[in-house]
Amino acid sequence: METVRDPLAAFTLAPAPPGATGRPLRAFSAGGLNQARNGRQPPSRPLTPPRVPEPSAQGSGGSALPLTIALLGPTASGKTDLGIALAEALDLAVLSVDSRQLYRGMEVGTAKPSAAQRARVRHELLDLRDPDQPITLQEFSAIALAAIEAEHRRRGIALLVGGSGLYLQALLAGLTPPAVAPQPQLRAQLAALGQPLCHSLLRQADPQAAARIAPADAVRTQRALEVLYATGRPISSQQGQQPPPWRVLELGLLPADLDQRIRQRSRAMHEGGLLEETAALLARFGERCPLLDTMGYAEARRVLSGELNLEQAIALTERRTRQYAKRQRTWFRRRHRPHWLGSSDAGPPPAAAVRAATGGVGSRAGVEDLLLEALSLAHEAQRDLG
Repeated sequence: METVRDPLAAFTLAPAPPGATGRPLRAFSAGGLNQARNGRQPPSRPLTPPRVPEPSAQGSGGSALPLTIALLGPTASGKTDLGIALAEALDLAVLSVDSRQLYRGMEVGTAKPSAAQRARVRHELLDLRDPDQPITLQEFSAIALAAIEAEHRRRGIALLVGGSGLYLQALLAGLTPPAVAPQPQLRAQLAALGQPLCHSLLRQADPQAAARIAPADAVRTQRALEVLYATGRPISSQQGQQPPPWRVLELGLLPADLDQRIRQRSRAMHEGGLLEETAALLARFGERCPLLDTMGYAEARRVLSGELNLEQAIALTERRTRQYAKRQRTWFRRRHRPHWLGSSDAGPPPAAAVRAATGGVGSRAGVEDLLLEALSLAHEAQRDLG
């Protein structure tokens, strides 16, 4: 078997920060790839749900804890529409928890709420950065926690809406990511190596992190390698938990027609301006922008280069989205315990009961039964707080 040379040999990496311990990134590069080429992979341990202590309904001062409602579910499950309806009914802002909607200029390919939808209720945690300036989990958590606290002060309730599992876990379970600043030079070097090579390095250096990061996820792969390089320790060993000082109500959406919804969304994106959006992003941020390798944008790039036609791109986007939705469902089953809306045989409570329970905050005409069920659960959670 051919021996692979050190993939980082051509790069002069800056010295690791003071206090770094453990094996440096370069120590894994050649040896790890040679093991991969020889078919020797370290066993990865199965992920298990973290045990998060249940907070009490009363704080240390005897006052009721605020409530955070999290509406979660896989992509294309209908979170945006239901989240807006909930926000309208309860006078809340929608706090988006979507790892790609954080970036400006990525409207069509991320199914970002439209201007009309944003006009109905206030949306936050959208359009925080340009796509060439990736946001770390620690940075996002700090911004999101400030938005949650502001809603708690205003209404006593905050509403999170999204499907990005790691970001949701960071907020709801108090996951504390490593405090490592972004290193643009290293990220550029890793991007030049290519995602397949970087993920192979990660499998050798931190198999636990690699097991939960998709092979095509360049952003999170680079971040994990960046943390390893900066600290000398795997990112999986540095993620502690500190449950937040509020109660959580998790509501889940998993419609039976999810595959059909994904099919419709994939076609709508490609026929609704995704090619033009991708061309504009490429012209501004270049070929090496990792976010343009994500589903939808990657297929649009291949159409623009002549590698795929539109129908082929739509089919490939649909397949990748179904695979992503499957990973999301697995994550939610393992790490969350939502009340899956619409799953009760008893059906939702009558509209009159919900209006009475929410103090006159009724539902708009045409709001689906899911909204009534969600409002009823939100009222019960508020009542439990005393």
